[in-house]
Amino acid sequence: MSKSKVAILTTTPATVLDDYHRLMNLAGYQDVIAKDADTALKVNISWHVFYPGSSTTPWQLEGVIRAMKQDGYDPNLIHACHNRTVVIDAHLGERENKQLNVVEAHGLRNVHLYEGEEWINVRDAVGDLANKFLVLNQVYPQGFNIPKRFIGENIIHLPTVKTHVFTTTTGAMKNAFGGLLNERRHWTHPVIHETLVDLLMIQQKIHRGIFAVMDGTFVGDGPGPRCMIPYTKNVILASSDQVAIDAIAAKLMGIDPLSIKFIRLAHELGLGCGDPREIEIVGDLAAAQQNWHFDGPFKNMTFASRMQHKIYWGPLKRPIEWSLKTFLAPWAYMASVIYHDSIWYPLLGKKKMAVFCQSSCHEFHELTRKTESNS
Repeated sequence: MSKSKVAILTTTPATVLDDYHRLMNLAGYQDVIAKDADTALKVNISWHVFYPGSSTTPWQLEGVIRAMKQDGYDPNLIHACHNRTVVIDAHLGERENKQLNVVEAHGLRNVHLYEGEEWINVRDAVGDLANKFLVLNQVYPQGFNIPKRFIGENIIHLPTVKTHVFTTTTGAMKNAFGGLLNERRHWTHPVIHETLVDLLMIQQKIHRGIFAVMDGTFVGDGPGPRCMIPYTKNVILASSDQVAIDAIAAKLMGIDPLSIKFIRLAHELGLGCGDPREIEIVGDLAAAQQNWHFDGPFKNMTFASRMQHKIYWGPLKRPIEWSLKTFLAPWAYMASVIYHDSIWYPLLGKKKMAVFCQSSCHEFHELTRKTESNS
């Protein structure tokens, strides 16, 4: 078995699109992403407003599409792919984060998985592999469905480097969460780490090829994936090993990858490499040695994230969690939207954005202009 490899480069607004092309080839994406199969570009929208570090950036999406077209991939076999959540509006998010601009400029298909797509029972897709799931059979005793179109497709995940209040960090492995599970995926939050491992098993069974391209131009620390402190780090990463790229991203953030349960479990099960000492780094070796000393998601949690922890793992689990599996569940969705969109973002998020923009917004505008001019 070949050694897991992660490519990392430092980048600038002037070079980022070309850097993505170089990055993907350093990581050997053409060896795993077949040219004769459909390729889903799995866009990440963690918030339907623009917030630095939270969602797939337009230059990340543009860079990947340009690289594939330059390397001979048929644009008719490439499509953007979106999931839907009950608290995030994917259609608003793709507009606010300028992802739709890129997709339309390249004339690609834009697939929203909940709109006219067929979903099939996971056992019909993976067979006996379902017997090896760590938790999904217990969470969904009657089974669950996955998108039929994923079977035989390539998938390229497009996460960003950030922390997460449920999983410590989030990246390539977590990016499959929305695409493979339906709107009842919040049922898995009490066992979220094991769920991500089960989903990686499914991905490795159904997809023709799996690859990840992670944007770290802007990154997020704190109670992510939304209410974070953004920083400019100007690094980009890519790998065909979803565990390895998440491990290196965690290491950059100053977090021991093997202390994160989903990375450790996936590593122990042989689904990828979570130990940085065993991962081959190519590209900018100095960049891979950085340590950003992030505080992580648990030091300064928001009111919403503290309540979520109490409901899923704390004293409120017994009296409240059951309601999230009944017709009463919409109360939680409404509470999240009201808190994040109507309270935190206007009262706190915009202030954090203002501080960030004093030093970094000119870079964002340069990157956006470059993306738009090249699309």
